[in-house]
Amino acid sequence: MQYRKFGKMDWQPSALGFGCMRLPTKSKGFWTSDVIEDEAIQMIRYAIDHGVNYFDTGYPYHGGFSEKILGKALKDGYREKIKIATKSPTFFLKKESDFCTFLDEQLQRLQTDFIDFYLLHGLDRSRWEKVVKEFEILSKAEEAKKAGKIGHIGFSFHDREDAFPIIIDGYDKWEFCQIQYNYLDTETQAGTKGLKYAASKGIPVIIMEPLLGGKLANVPQTIQDIFDSSGLKRPAFDWGLQWVWNHPEVGFLLSGMSSMEQLKANLQSVEKSGINSMSEKEMAAIASVQEAFKKMNVIPCTKCGYCLPCPHGVNIPKNFEMYNDSHAFNDLNGSKKAYKGIGGFFGPQSLASGCVQCKACEEKCPQHIPIAEWMPKVHSRLKEES
Repeated sequence: MQYRKFGKMDWQPSALGFGCMRLPTKSKGFWTSDVIEDEAIQMIRYAIDHGVNYFDTGYPYHGGFSEKILGKALKDGYREKIKIATKSPTFFLKKESDFCTFLDEQLQRLQTDFIDFYLLHGLDRSRWEKVVKEFEILSKAEEAKKAGKIGHIGFSFHDREDAFPIIIDGYDKWEFCQIQYNYLDTETQAGTKGLKYAASKGIPVIIMEPLLGGKLANVPQTIQDIFDSSGLKRPAFDWGLQWVWNHPEVGFLLSGMSSMEQLKANLQSVEKSGINSMSEKEMAAIASVQEAFKKMNVIPCTKCGYCLPCPHGVNIPKNFEMYNDSHAFNDLNGSKKAYKGIGGFFGPQSLASGCVQCKACEEKCPQHIPIAEWMPKVHSRLKEES
């Protein structure tokens, strides 16, 4: 196992962190609650036995069972070997007291009296203003820290790039943050600019979705051919992970592993990881792959976010992303499930079906995409049949 520096903390995380959002389940989908408990516990303990020392979960993962299963897996002396991270479900906080209510429930689920790393989950500009600031959540987090319930205060981010520094600069005691980052998301959400901005502020960064929910582990053959043409015969997932680990600003990454096979493969991959370890030939191959994926986009959306906010709540870039992914990765069923999941997480108004053809977004789109024309097509392709 490789270990990395994490800000100014007197602790080194394993380069590979275990994300508990995609535990093995009887049916497919990370929101399902039918986790194969014995297998999940075996995987968690195997990871610890092989040097993984950071485990990330969240209140809604697997319908609430992820935290419970992690708590069970950490019995028999395993709790003392690792750091637990979970998240305050900011999307469920409706009043000031909810922060403490959820935290206490999470401590019970995890069967622990202390959560090492506690994140405010899925912050965007709206939740930052209307939940975190309005309910004085950070003051409550500091009180929980003084009470010995949590160790380090951080946040995970899901919004446009310009919202990231607002949140970073809005609190001078952030101890870490978590962003989505992979070789296809360099300009999505916080992106490369956000990664470097956090690092410039001395805030260590954890990377989620290094393989874009597994999509970068199952790339089209044309993409694998580009990788292979470099003369380096490696599976696609390894290219994706190594690219993230290569960045000096990255603290470590989280991988949501769903099988023992995936876990063992990632453990082999991390042994080769390192900062600035990729050669010019490898970086050239990544650049070629990035360009090839861009050409696969049916809708020329760059996810710049200028079309937002939609006055009716439609998440236009996300809908276009799922539509493009359904073509690029040849996985229509996977995109349909993701589409349904977005609707469940952000609300049905966020889906393409919520478009009322007002065309307010089209005036702001730098790519001049006929968004109103595309929305019914997106919904028609991605909706699950009744």
